[in-house]
Amino acid sequence: MLNTEHVPATEPGSRALLVVLHGLGDSMDGWRWLPGELRLPWMNYLLVDAPDDYYGGFSWYDLQGDSRPGIERSRKALTALLDAQRAAGFASDQTALLGFSQGCVMTLDVGFRYPHRLAALVGISGYVWQPDELLRELSPVATSQRALFTHGTRDPLIPLPPVREQVAQLRAAGLDLTWLEFDKVHTVAGEPELAVIRGFLGQAFGR
Repeated sequence: MLNTEHVPATEPGSRALLVVLHGLGDSMDGWRWLPGELRLPWMNYLLVDAPDDYYGGFSWYDLQGDSRPGIERSRKALTALLDAQRAAGFASDQTALLGFSQGCVMTLDVGFRYPHRLAALVGISGYVWQPDELLRELSPVATSQRALFTHGTRDPLIPLPPVREQVAQLRAAGLDLTWLEFDKVHTVAGEPELAVIRGFLGQAFGR
């Protein structure tokens, strides 16, 4: 079971949900600012801690060694988490995944495999793990899944060109993926990027 915290929408009765996945060495604490900055009163948030301890924070998978065991275990855990939200009354088509760095990797990895169409996928400053494998394992609804992927032109941790090529590969396979580059390092580019995410989520949820 993943450690989670629910931040309720300020709009009464709203069942829209954004599941937030942090990056390597971070935790849900590093993303508590997001609800206030996105300013979406109709959005519920589920902040999630990755399963493995990592120097005071958490990780979704091993970055230095073999990533596969961790990615497959985190994929299974996140799929179960999404299933649990469905059971709790948050419909999949009113649930979105947002992830940064390692969280971005897991957002795309899980979102395009999940058998139920989600409202949206938002990946920030990450990459696609094993894109050929992902394309072989797409869910039946993957080509109708909407995704936003942003990256920094000056990212020193995850260089832009290989990720750009991965995105081109996914788009060529028919995935609905909006790709935007920002003049930033390995971070969120403040209000300019948040405005894009806010608008994308509003459109995806029909708000």
